[in-house]
Amino acid sequence: MEKILISACLVGDKCKYDGKSNYTPLVKELLEKYELVPFCPEVEGGLSIPRTPSERKGDIIINQNGKDVTKYFELGAEKAYNICMYLGIKIAILKENSPSCGVNTIYDGSFSHKTINGQGYTAEYLSKRGIRVISENDISSLL
Repeated sequence: MEKILISACLVGDKCKYDGKSNYTPLVKELLEKYELVPFCPEVEGGLSIPRTPSERKGDIIINQNGKDVTKYFELGAEKAYNICMYLGIKIAILKENSPSCGVNTIYDGSFSHKTINGQGYTAEYLSKRGIRVISENDISSLL
């Protein structure tokens, strides 16, 4: 069965910045065709649950208190890629709007809930290295 890396919050892990999840019911259908490998790059990069919200602004990630937290996002992206290489994963389903996982859109860095076109750090890192990244909004394309 093909393995897919998936944002851990989408399978129900309570790893969002606020300690909640983004459970997506289509996960049940995915499990019929794929082996899912849940992963949260922010937590694996060293950030806590809960944590101060962060947004991407260019090549850096700043939390709402103004602290540069880019190094945690870099480490999480590297670990995500390493898992993909180790397990032979070629597809990642990631959470839209996230500063790590946003595939098509991310928050604009102003903490005003405004989204812009762009990718989160992990989504960009994986896609530049040949991993196909898919938004949770496009899960049905895999079913």
